[in-house]
Amino acid sequence: MAYQGNPSTAGSRGEPSPERSLLASIVTDPEHLPELLAGFAVRRIGPAVPESIAALRRRRPDAGDAELRAEVVARGRRTVVSEGSVVGGPFIVLIPLAFCAALLRQARTVLELAALSGRDPTTSARAGELLVLQGVYQDTAQARTALARTAGRAAGTPARHRSRWTALWDVTLRMARLLGVLAPGNEDQAATGRLRRVAAQARRWLILAAVFLIGLVAPLVWLPYLAVTYQRADARLADRVLAYYFTGTPPARRRRALRPEPEAVAAVLRALLSLLVPLVLTVLTFLTGLRIADSNWPVLGLALATASAVVGALWYRRHHRHRG
Repeated sequence: MAYQGNPSTAGSRGEPSPERSLLASIVTDPEHLPELLAGFAVRRIGPAVPESIAALRRRRPDAGDAELRAEVVARGRRTVVSEGSVVGGPFIVLIPLAFCAALLRQARTVLELAALSGRDPTTSARAGELLVLQGVYQDTAQARTALARTAGRAAGTPARHRSRWTALWDVTLRMARLLGVLAPGNEDQAATGRLRRVAAQARRWLILAAVFLIGLVAPLVWLPYLAVTYQRADARLADRVLAYYFTGTPPARRRRALRPEPEAVAAVLRALLSLLVPLVLTVLTFLTGLRIADSNWPVLGLALATASAVVGALWYRRHHRHRG
């Protein structure tokens, strides 16, 4: 049966979910992540797109083409933010799966917009177009050559033997760049001069490091950071897709800062609430005078680690229960 619905909900009846299947394939060949993603999306997601578009037209029979396109983009962006924003702390190991889910949802949006333009979302041509729209290749001819080369390698050439953890780290960094988490933003690209570009990139890395460290004790701080990052990257991708598939639909001129969407605002509020947990535990630890080996710090460390695990587990359980 063809895959339908949310990429993360497929595979619940005994088969691996799409993001797990994709992650398993790209870990063995991280260098060809974009090509593997594009081919996987067309094979697994493409067959479900025509029915999804038909359902959208039935639900909104009076909507014009522009309204349908806007709804596809908005629906995809909401899902990308929801699927990709994974907690840090003890659940940071879930980030590769979250990145896979976000990438597959972006690919689904591209295929849905292609279907709205009258193109078949199940043909290999869409995979080449996806690579061009993601900025991996300059034109579809280069993309088709790369896809053919990757398919030939998968069929006859064994991947280079690497440690699984090394390969997973490499894949995670590559997915982050493809998603725009580590890619330069609009303000970085606009910066003139080598020194200013280096400073802008260094600022992004410092923010990421700060979020990572804070996320060890307050895991929900990942939510607003990734939500805003995905929102910006998805807006840039949507502009390129609309300009590519629909003539007369030029990329929208965007200001330096995008208007935050409700999902991002809600993520910020949840993150701020999660910061109260370690603060309260720290105060209680010192007020109660609990000690291990005549020191408050072991008690504080255990309390923060336990609280981080509990908060992360509650969010993860609630998130996947609502998604299911």
